[in-house]
Amino acid sequence: MNAIELRLLRNAEYLQYVKDFTGIIDLNNPESLGIDVKLSAFNTKISELEALYKKALASEKTQELLVLDERRDNAINGIFYFLLSQSYHYEADKKQKAQLLLDNIALYGSGIARLNYQAETATLNNLLRDWENKPELADAITAFDLSAWIAELKSTNELFNTKYLSRTQEYGDANPETIKTKREEINAAYYALRDRIDALHLLVETPPSPYQTVINQLNALTDQYNVLLVNRKDTSVPEKNENPPLE
Repeated sequence: MNAIELRLLRNAEYLQYVKDFTGIIDLNNPESLGIDVKLSAFNTKISELEALYKKALASEKTQELLVLDERRDNAINGIFYFLLSQSYHYEADKKQKAQLLLDNIALYGSGIARLNYQAETATLNNLLRDWENKPELADAITAFDLSAWIAELKSTNELFNTKYLSRTQEYGDANPETIKTKREEINAAYYALRDRIDALHLLVETPPSPYQTVINQLNALTDQYNVLLVNRKDTSVPEKNENPPLE
């Protein structure tokens, strides 16, 4: 069967993919295919993940984090696109200063707003530190009068980190089993089920194989999610919508 990088799927996408995967198998009489035992183990792990995910979404702090994350995304994107417009300025000095700041942002990679929660927090801290401590960057910030934007970005990022740590502590106290750990368990059950289907298919001596239909359907599903991942990698417009609780 076709492969997919499960680790690249965000939590909501991951949960939907594994549920779609098991849903397709359910439609193909898994008992007659001899895969019902591994499918049952897979479904059990999926149900456990779904329960954790729903609990995280219900957290008041999670909703606050979503709002704060959008605010800091808007701030860094607003600064970036303002500087991008200024890089076409007819005045050479403004054009040069804008490019200086854009080059500094580029050091931290493209699409800062698409990074996971922890990575974005650290990246923004480093970027803000550059703008405060490097004279040529601080001068460019002043020249464009970006102090209000910078203040918004810094305060929101600091508040986000405080809320994030608080939620992590709260979530850890309530349930030591994180979504990351549960995803690893589901991955093991997923590969066991997938490999079982592949192995049984290869052992069929007289075609047609009773597994070919379900394999084709599962490959079609996987291809759709692979396209999603490719499109996300290629896009230049931030589109992140992080999924709690732990990236």
